[in-house]
Amino acid sequence: MKLTVYGKQLTVRESLKLLIEKKLSKFDKFFGQDTEADVTCKARKGVKIIEITIVYGGTTFRSEEESDTFITALDRAIEGLERQIRKNKTRLEKIMKKGAFVIEEDDDDEFIEEEEFSIREKTYPPKPMSAKEAILQMNLLGHAFFVFLNDESNETCVVYKRKDGGYGLIVPER
Repeated sequence: MKLTVYGKQLTVRESLKLLIEKKLSKFDKFFGQDTEADVTCKARKGVKIIEITIVYGGTTFRSEEESDTFITALDRAIEGLERQIRKNKTRLEKIMKKGAFVIEEDDDDEFIEEEEFSIREKTYPPKPMSAKEAILQMNLLGHAFFVFLNDESNETCVVYKRKDGGYGLIVPER
């Protein structure tokens, strides 16, 4: 696994880099050599934050944890990644098990796959608005995110509430 350690507004000590490399090496059994892992270390108002992102085969595993020390935050972030990997592995095993799919014959000989979870679908009329208007609408609804049509670019965008109390904007790549 290719590992990159960043320090956001701080310099990461070599001893912490070695510890991160040692602790993340246990994920080598799950991921190939070409897998990239990014670790970002931040300190904000006396709180140490570690963010680990691993992208593998189109799936992104991400964990961000805060603590009084980087070591504790690292341990918690690794535990979070382990939970995500186990959950993903279990889900894939269920899909691959015999009997996970119910095949019904239709008049057109199409196959229908049984859903293992229910998805609630909502529709809404997209209204062009600015990101500020979308944030106001999201807060009025009490949601953590809001999908809207950007009035300037005419693209579908998403605003979301961040853990630090700020807001984020997701825009399609051009």
